[in-house]
Amino acid sequence: MTSDAISYPPRGLSRDEAARYVGVGATLFDEMVVDGRMPKPKSVNSRAIWDRVALDIAFTALPDKNNGLQELLDRSKRDAKKL
Repeated sequence: MTSDAISYPPRGLSRDEAARYVGVGATLFDEMVVDGRMPKPKSVNSRAIWDRVALDIAFTALPDKNNGLQELLDRSKRDAKKL
């Protein structure tokens, strides 16, 4: 087999690769697939393969952790209305 001059990430990922790609363990990844936070796999013969692009879209849709900034902005707006 000759080496590929173009380096690129695989489009299809196994379950363990997909979980690692989004930064969680396989068990949590399975839960996220069941509850819809992550996409279901594609079926290639008897293999389950996750589309990296679909994982990117699902990951982007996950909520951000509340860092308190939104609460501060909301409070500031409420206080400004009182003035």
